[in-house]
Amino acid sequence: MNTEPANRIESESSAYLSIGIIAWNEETAIRSLLETVFQQTLFADLHKRQLHCEIHCVANGCTDRTVEAATEIFAEQKRMHPHAAAFSCRVVNLKERGKINAWNEFVHSASVREAEFLTLMDADIVIHNPDTLLSLLRTLETYREAKIAVDTPCKDIEFKSRLTAPERMSLAMSRLTRSASAQLCAQLYCIRAETARNIYLPKDLTACDDGFIKTLVCTDFLAHAVWPMRIQIARNASHTFEAYVSLPGVFKNQKRQAIGQTLVHLLVDDYLKRLPMWERNRLAETLRRKDRDNPDWLKQLVRDHLRRKRFFWRLYPGLLSHRFNRLSHFRGWKRIAYFPAALAGSMVSVFASFAAYRFLKSGGTGYWPRVNRGPLQTLNLPGEALSSFTHLKTQ
Repeated sequence: MNTEPANRIESESSAYLSIGIIAWNEETAIRSLLETVFQQTLFADLHKRQLHCEIHCVANGCTDRTVEAATEIFAEQKRMHPHAAAFSCRVVNLKERGKINAWNEFVHSASVREAEFLTLMDADIVIHNPDTLLSLLRTLETYREAKIAVDTPCKDIEFKSRLTAPERMSLAMSRLTRSASAQLCAQLYCIRAETARNIYLPKDLTACDDGFIKTLVCTDFLAHAVWPMRIQIARNASHTFEAYVSLPGVFKNQKRQAIGQTLVHLLVDDYLKRLPMWERNRLAETLRRKDRDNPDWLKQLVRDHLRRKRFFWRLYPGLLSHRFNRLSHFRGWKRIAYFPAALAGSMVSVFASFAAYRFLKSGGTGYWPRVNRGPLQTLNLPGEALSSFTHLKTQ
């Protein structure tokens, strides 16, 4: 092999793509994820093009063996992977728990500055289509107007032959969500580095980081109305995550979502729009400075908001109606078929939003409930099944 290309591949400082895997106490789950990551066709493609990729496992506040497990797997892959020359990998061990801090650390510090694209993923998923990461990258390389490429998130219960009533309801709710345009699932996506590095997640955001990122990206940092083309769905790209099916699990997740959506509403619908344009153009620097100078600035916005909006159903616009609004994306019998899911979801939202209101009223914002869920297994599906789930949106 020519030594010059080999040296260029081995150079971490010239990484074309940087991958960040955010993990909190996932010593078992991360093994399943990394198995599917290193089976991706991405690495063969990068090797062929003489490009380099770096992989970071950003462990945050872990109290189990997540760090050790990731370190062992990374070392094994560097020894045995057929395209090991195309990637480097390391574990970033943060003492502070929290996805927000881990996201900021990866985007603004850990990832190499020369990277043109950043891929972020959670550690508790599996990627069952081997072309997923490559398809995400190629989507951004192909569509210059796109800032983010997403795959199709699939709940693990979608692959079951027989579903319980709660599982059928869970899938119907997911299809309601996927019926809207420009959806961003924070579990896995690829973003242009220059775009990501103008975003800083306030430390008290805690949830709905995907909604915050989506709004900033689709409006070019609040410069205009939402342009859905900023987010493109990659073909033949999908990942699987474990669904919340139990009522306590669904409730806790909806409470967390209500808290996050309230914070996103305060930021993108009001506060950030009132900033001077020069501060919005350097938004990451602006928000980092606010966190540094006044760590409670976002909590103060929440306190002011709750004094103005004295009832829980006024936490954010569309709290009671957004699921019913999504029924308009369906026609004929499908609208009737998905009505029970919209109704059930709205009912859960009412109770979860009341709990979120009380939590915010107490002065809290950091709500990260831990729901007991086992590790996902690698899914071996025939090509037809992969295709049907990858392109599933509103059917």
